[in-house]
Amino acid sequence: MKSVEIFILAGFLGAGKTTLLQRILEEEQEKDRKIAVIMNEMGKISIDSDSIPENIPFKELLNGCVCCTISDKLEIQLSELINQYELDAIYIEATGVAHPVEVLDTCLSPLLADKLRIQAIITLLDATCWMNRHKFKIPLQKLITEQVKHADTIILNKIDQISEASQTVIENELQIINPTGKIIPTRFSKVNLSTVQHIKRIGQGEHEKTHAIDHLHIKTYVHTFSHPINEKLFEDFLRTMPESVYRIKGYICFTGKPETFLFQYAYGMPLHTKSGLKMNMILVFIGDGLNHSNLQKTLNDLEENSLSLAH
Repeated sequence: MKSVEIFILAGFLGAGKTTLLQRILEEEQEKDRKIAVIMNEMGKISIDSDSIPENIPFKELLNGCVCCTISDKLEIQLSELINQYELDAIYIEATGVAHPVEVLDTCLSPLLADKLRIQAIITLLDATCWMNRHKFKIPLQKLITEQVKHADTIILNKIDQISEASQTVIENELQIINPTGKIIPTRFSKVNLSTVQHIKRIGQGEHEKTHAIDHLHIKTYVHTFSHPINEKLFEDFLRTMPESVYRIKGYICFTGKPETFLFQYAYGMPLHTKSGLKMNMILVFIGDGLNHSNLQKTLNDLEENSLSLAH
């Protein structure tokens, strides 16, 4: 089964995400690609669902933010879409107050990690809103900055409403916050699909297995263990994690213990609880600049050393 591409559309309220999504869907359909959409709204009523063509599989997440209160529902809806349809890609339009890393974290459930392939976080930015962001409360200023910082592509929208000098200032500010992000200035969310996706197609083989997609700003790595791991060695491994590793989650078994544990790691804090399920031992890593080959070697060595100690 091929992995399904995931595109996350982030950006503050009113930036033009739904208009952008409509344009993207038109181009995707022209290319005969099989696409699905998940749209997240904070309110109880969907506002933008009518903008999605009827022939495109579509799911809504209402009354909460996908990155916190209803993250489990996103996992269910992703699972339903990939099981019901033969898809090339799923576009997730997050709420304006969603944090991209949290949305990405929710997408990478250990149950789905080998079925999905994160292609890009696309942040849409209202140029005037960015210029006036200092009028917002501090948490909101931080959120908008985070949406920029973690994007693979930043679409600077509504540049017709600002001067060329202001545009230059904004682009310089964005480049400082996110040196590797691709900045696309535009009006009315008009962008070419290929410039937004900048997909680096990769063939079958080890790269696909390890989700090593070089163009992503936030990288992901999926690792599968075949044997239980020594708990002490695993704890030692976690102590070596740099701050650039934002999340680790998955299922793990420890030597000498019959249970499968649900493991989660965030902001340097590890937590594992008995899952009550017999699961494959898969760990999903999310972070900036992950070195896939180093991680793979370290985790393989961890498994080999655990086996040696067990015998």
